[in-house]
Amino acid sequence: MKQAAYGDFVKVHYVGSLEDGTVFDSSQGGDPIEFVIGDGDLIPGFEEALVGMSAGQSKREHIPVDKAYGAHRPEMVGQMDRDRLPPELELKLGQQLVVTHPEGHRRRVTITDITDGAVTLDANHPLAGKDLVFQIDLVEIGPGSAPLIVPG
Repeated sequence: MKQAAYGDFVKVHYVGSLEDGTVFDSSQGGDPIEFVIGDGDLIPGFEEALVGMSAGQSKREHIPVDKAYGAHRPEMVGQMDRDRLPPELELKLGQQLVVTHPEGHRRRVTITDITDGAVTLDANHPLAGKDLVFQIDLVEIGPGSAPLIVPG
């Protein structure tokens, strides 16, 4: 039976949770996700967990911070004067905004604190600094496989 390898096109169902069991994402009840292993579209630990699996196989995989979204970086947290935001914007803790930098690139940020004069914005991925747990079900290793050069 074929085993998944880098460069293979796969269809996967998953449930992603934190170590305490809190589910943060799932494909259950919908279509499986489709991607090529090694393209870098998903976190490295998730792609690595698929290598060697066969279609129809399931596994539970613990993915450490360094193979997930990386460490939480304090330098990606900063304050913005409240008056730089539209006055009609109702701000809430945990709310996500898209900020456009002067150079033109856009970044999603999360509001982590609100005072009368300032808003604290965190540009880290919401799952940065966390170990993750995935229940992975490899549905199919499909056509579309292509050789890939994977860094060693």
